Amino acid sequence: QVQLVESGGGLVQPGGSLRLTCAASGPHFAIAGLVSWYRQVPGKQREWVASIGGGGPRYSDAVEGRFTISRDIRAKLVHLQMDSLRTEDTGVYFCYYPPRYWGQGTQVTVSS
Repeated sequence: QVQLVESGGGLVQPGGSLRLTCAASGPHFAIAGLVSWYRQVPGKQREWVASIGGGGPRYSDAVEGRFTISRDIRAKLVHLQMDSLRTEDTGVYFCYYPPRYWGQGTQVTVSS
């Protein structure tokens, strides 16, 4: 089993920054494995945002250059630093560990 707990969401103005954290635990979790962030808004499909794994960090076109994914191996944490936030970045952000483990999500709202 794997448990994922997200934190760090909140309300921020356009152009601002937030740092999300995914805390992972459980006997089946390997911090060196692939961990991803997704986001979802009501009425839309869940959207892939970024991943970090053996091949290095990868980003969707929508966030490339503004978001940075990183991990703290010792603490089993995966962070998503979000800069230059836009209103379209609003949504619930989820941490994902394959093949089926999701966190409960953390709300990010970008609004003036």
